[in-house]
Amino acid sequence: MNTPNKLTVLRMVLIPFFLFFLLFDLPHHYLYALILFAAASFTDFLDGHIARRDGIVTDFGKFLDPVADKLLVTSALICFIELGFTSSIVVVIIIAREFIVTSLRMVAASSQVIAANIWGKLKTVSQMVAVIAILFMQECVQAGWLPDSFPALTIGHVLMWIAAVLTLFSGLTYLKDNWKYVNTAK
Repeated sequence: MNTPNKLTVLRMVLIPFFLFFLLFDLPHHYLYALILFAAASFTDFLDGHIARRDGIVTDFGKFLDPVADKLLVTSALICFIELGFTSSIVVVIIIAREFIVTSLRMVAASSQVIAANIWGKLKTVSQMVAVIAILFMQECVQAGWLPDSFPALTIGHVLMWIAAVLTLFSGLTYLKDNWKYVNTAK
């Protein structure tokens, strides 16, 4: 297994540790969750960078990388519903897009592996930035660095809606660009 694929697997391995710190009310648990989520998110950038730089882009990596992203982000978002940090509607939009795009990739798999486009990458970045910002604000409020009146939840909801809109747009763009696979499926 090459280094980029190992980094992708590492991203998936970090998820349970991230969830532990996110959900259990320990001192500075949002900070620890933030650090783990940020580290896992950075592996997404790093694995792609190394794979392209060294010319070791593999079909396995093209498949596993988006799966690891989806697992990381959807795990955070599902927990965010429980914690009151985001709306279930936002999470449904994001997860629905992932199911649709993944289904399209499965239909197209007999012909070729469809790599992510720039909108898919922007979607992933917007989701990861929103999660990181929300965790940062929650840690700052919980640690007393920001007043309790700071609108962390409102800002977090706005960030998640922005991510949801980008997610929806990227999904529609993906469908438009790859509709030929749906139209020719038998």
